[in-house]
Amino acid sequence: MVERNSLWTTQAEILVKSLHSELVLNNHNWHKLKSNKYRRTAELIVSALSQIINGGKDKDIEDLIEQSLKWIKGDAKDPGCPSH
Repeated sequence: MVERNSLWTTQAEILVKSLHSELVLNNHNWHKLKSNKYRRTAELIVSALSQIINGGKDKDIEDLIEQSLKWIKGDAKDPGCPSH
C-alpha cells in the first residue's frame, strides 16, 4: 500500500470502514445477495473508496471500479457456488 497521506480525516476513515462493513457480503448474506447487481456494485464501489482513503494501489482501485461497472451494466454475473 501507498503511505497514508493527510487528505483524509480520521472521521472519514472511520466512516468508510463502517460503510464497508455494512455493505460487504459475508457468510450470513452471501446466498441472498450474491446475484443482486445493485448490492454487488455498491460493495465494489465502497471497496474502491476504502482503497482510495487508505492509500491503496491505483491498479487495485481501477479493478474494483471496472468490476462494479460490469455488475451495474449486467455484464458480470454470479457464477454460483461450486459446492451446491
